[in-house]
Amino acid sequence: MNATAAAADPLPHFVSQEPFDPSGSDALTAEQEKFYLASQWKLMLWKLRRHKVAVISGIVLALMYATTLVSEVLAPYYLHSRHTDYIYAPPQQVRFFHEGKFVGPFTYDLVRSLNMETLRREYTEDTSKPYPLRFFCSGDSYRFWGMFEASLHLACPAEGGTLFLAGTDRLGRDVLSRVIYGTRISLTIGLLGIALAFTLGLVFGGIAGYYGGWIDNLIQRVIEVIRSFPELPLWMALSAVLPVTWSPLLIYFGITMILATLHWTNLARAVRSKLLALREEDYTTAARLMGAKPKRIIARHLLPGFMSHLIAAATLSIPGMILGETALSFLGIGLRPPITSWGVLLNEAQNVNVVALYPWLMLPVVPVIVIILAFNFFGDGLRDAADPYR
Repeated sequence: MNATAAAADPLPHFVSQEPFDPSGSDALTAEQEKFYLASQWKLMLWKLRRHKVAVISGIVLALMYATTLVSEVLAPYYLHSRHTDYIYAPPQQVRFFHEGKFVGPFTYDLVRSLNMETLRREYTEDTSKPYPLRFFCSGDSYRFWGMFEASLHLACPAEGGTLFLAGTDRLGRDVLSRVIYGTRISLTIGLLGIALAFTLGLVFGGIAGYYGGWIDNLIQRVIEVIRSFPELPLWMALSAVLPVTWSPLLIYFGITMILATLHWTNLARAVRSKLLALREEDYTTAARLMGAKPKRIIARHLLPGFMSHLIAAATLSIPGMILGETALSFLGIGLRPPITSWGVLLNEAQNVNVVALYPWLMLPVVPVIVIILAFNFFGDGLRDAADPYR
């Protein structure tokens, strides 16, 4: 076939030239259109919902943080209420039947005696009379969030009765009430610490990743110096610097600053490595040529591209903050009474003999384990969902 004949024959056309029918077979279904047009955050949420363990962990975390808003109401007693007749009293059992009859939730009175051989206080239940529990009742007075006086409690003991669901400590204080109050401090210190660490990581990681050069080298050397110190001894040294004369509130914020100062380095390195790759992308160059300032390029174009990954990383860092505060307070160099946290409560259970005789004093370790596992499972789910296209 010569060139003239080849030019005369039109090339085959495989694309349909019929007008597009939106309702035809080529059209996207409503479900497909919903998926293809969804934002990255919505895709992340859909994928997170399929991670059942992460969803359950998220619900547990939400409930535990919700309790911090009404700790005074949930606690049967006020934080510092003492019951000198019930020192080291064991946990009481809530019963529903008395002498074969249903009378609702109640407790029996505790009768104390002194064992002259072991010199230990021993408690027995007096089953002759039930003490029904009261709900949404008036009990110990407290200042709600330190603002106004109130006395409403979710559950209270009967008049003349007791309600020590987790026993009492060496001063006769209800352990369960103190754990509920301590939840507010232990959980919020993790959020405040990670908020500060997140800010430091974004700022220094963003500067190092965008500018590079000697600025990057300087920030990386600072990070390496900070990471070269063993964490626990450094925590101990910095905590010991806090003056004993400081108020509990200042000590609380001081411990938060210490934890945040030591936890921003990992996040800063993650931000730096990502920005080093993204700063050479076409849309970054286009924004630079259009006159956008570095601050706007980093905040509006680079960071949103992997913010979901940063949120997942921050979620996984919160348990480290909580464990850090618990460890410092357990060693006696963190938060101090009258501030009550899980670490402060565990500090009272350092003596092995006390734990052997009164094991309920170890109860504060249970919420620590639950919250750490919940954060780890929820963080794993967020990390998997952060890449919804995978």
